[in-house]
Amino acid sequence: MTNNQSPNKHRFDLEERTTEFARRVIRMCKSLPRNPINDRLVGQVTGSSGSIGANYREANDALGKKDFISRLKIARREAKETGHWLILLNEANPGKEKEFRVLVDESDEFRKILSAILQKTG
Repeated sequence: MTNNQSPNKHRFDLEERTTEFARRVIRMCKSLPRNPINDRLVGQVTGSSGSIGANYREANDALGKKDFISRLKIARREAKETGHWLILLNEANPGKEKEFRVLVDESDEFRKILSAILQKTG
């Protein structure tokens, strides 16, 4: 461990990862053409993708176990919802399947990670 590294740093790696994911979603959305379908879907996916990390961060500052579990469940639902909106955006924007697939896979990975944390917390 380096001098500037917290002993609990691993606990917050997912905070950084979820923030970077939301940033990647935003960058992808900014590259899409503006139209009524994309505008609606972009609003949904940027909200849910950002909410994954926001709720995970809230869980890390939870007031108790019940609050922690509740926040993690919300983050997990947001990860699942994000995958849904990304699939629909992919449908509305053919030709970007590879880029969308990477993001869908990452949202699914968050869902699995959060499920595993919830199982361990039990």
